[in-house]
Amino acid sequence: MADYIYTMEIRLTPEQQRAVNALQDVVRANEMNVYLTGGAMRDIISGFPIRDLDFSVQGNPLKLQKDLERAGIAVQGVDDDLKTLYLMFPGNVRAELAMARSERYDKPGKPPQIVPSTIAEDLRRRDFTVNAMALSLNPGSRGLLMDPFNGAADIEAKVLRILHNYAFLEEPSRLIRATRFAARFHWPLEERTQARYDAAKENNYIENISDRAIGYEVEQLAYEEDPIHIIKALEKEGWLKVLNPHWSTAKIDTAELGQLAKGRQQMTELGYTLDTGPTVLYFLTKRLSDHDTADMQKLIPRRDLVESWRRLESDAKELAKKLTGKEAATPSRTWELLSKAKPETILFLELTTRQQAVEQKIKNFFTKWRQVQQKLPLPEMTELRITPPLPEYPKIAHDVFLMLLDGKMRSRTEILKYLKPLAPPPPPPPPPPPPKRGRAAKAQLQAQSQAKAPTAAPAAAAVPAGKKRKGKGGEAAAPAVAAVAVAPPRAVASAKAPAASKPVAAAPKPAAAAPSNSPKPPEPKAKAKAKVQVPAKKTKGKKK
Repeated sequence: MADYIYTMEIRLTPEQQRAVNALQDVVRANEMNVYLTGGAMRDIISGFPIRDLDFSVQGNPLKLQKDLERAGIAVQGVDDDLKTLYLMFPGNVRAELAMARSERYDKPGKPPQIVPSTIAEDLRRRDFTVNAMALSLNPGSRGLLMDPFNGAADIEAKVLRILHNYAFLEEPSRLIRATRFAARFHWPLEERTQARYDAAKENNYIENISDRAIGYEVEQLAYEEDPIHIIKALEKEGWLKVLNPHWSTAKIDTAELGQLAKGRQQMTELGYTLDTGPTVLYFLTKRLSDHDTADMQKLIPRRDLVESWRRLESDAKELAKKLTGKEAATPSRTWELLSKAKPETILFLELTTRQQAVEQKIKNFFTKWRQVQQKLPLPEMTELRITPPLPEYPKIAHDVFLMLLDGKMRSRTEILKYLKPLAPPPPPPPPPPPPKRGRAAKAQLQAQSQAKAPTAAPAAAAVPAGKKRKGKGGEAAAPAVAAVAVAPPRAVASAKAPAASKPVAAAPKPAAAAPSNSPKPPEPKAKAKAKVQVPAKKTKGKKK
């Protein structure tokens, strides 16, 4: 089960994934079961671009309309008969939320009798096996794929197969849908499906198509990746005249549709999310009469799509007027104006304008001025510590960019003059290191005390004490030797030596480890300019 959830998450765009999460939160709050169904599941498994999202709920979705609008989801159309909501999520994500239902046709081409049902029965009333799959988004069965007609196998085989023999008889619009899918995916009809298709076409079942189905098929053309190819396929089969009696490929502005595809790709690469459906429909019907166009617009279920289609020309004229007026007198003002305009209006104006000044400004907006924007942050900004982590950086960078567009910063001196008052204060010095503890702290204090104490002068000679004579006063010899050892060289040299004293022999090097009861070895002889003989003091005492 987790594999299909993972597949869904990696195939959906971030905006579509957020739409799925937002919808399932609203549905769960109303204690309904929701499933991802239809074309969305087909495109997720097949790898084709996911054009829109199809959801089915076990219950009446019309009750969710207010909750959906509170969640920031636009309701673009409502079908009371089929209990279907046409939704637009943030990021131009289109979706349909329909009631799980079963359909019973009393007469071919007539509206069916709608009955609420389970998701399993809902899959049985669909058109092709590749569209009769559902993915559970419910907590108890999240990730469970329902595929009762083995649609995944037909996707693998790349064929289109109807669910039952009366599919084209009950709903003639499936003839148009079969042609559209075959042209889009380049998949053939399965052998039995092809036979039923030919029979339905020969018996002219298409005469019973409903106006609702015509409007739905016209809307689907607006979001095809290659609408010209689809239109040609429909015209070859004779279905284009069904959608409108005067419609043909001659009524289509083929050149502008090609430019539209290039412009849409350019804006998508720049990070724009566009709803180009109204523009596509405008060029598909550009050479039709106003009466024919109005008739087609009446049948489309998404009313917001129709309103955007109708306002294309007026919105473009208003934007062109602003671009040639004072509001766009400088490059910075033009940038601000186009940044606030709808991207769909900018794209349509770029394709249809005949004013060279307007065309050049739009071209600069997409190319030349964005190259200037890519230079930020300037080296001078980094030098003054004006970097992205600074809270004021976005505003400073935006102001600098607008000044660069207008040519108000042409030299390093001008840049520094503007940026220096905006630079943050220098960072404070680093805090002192924490005091050391334990043995390291003792060693450090001892080293500091030794460094502060005055260094003693080297002893002139280390003279060991003479032979100790036992008796009274014998213990006084050791302090005398210590006093001589630390005495300054001059004082030692000036001391008068008694005549009866013997010269002191050089002290041998101390052994590595002397026994504890042995006398203390003599200290090494200190360096001196002249040898000094210092007799040991005689101790007074009685001889034994």
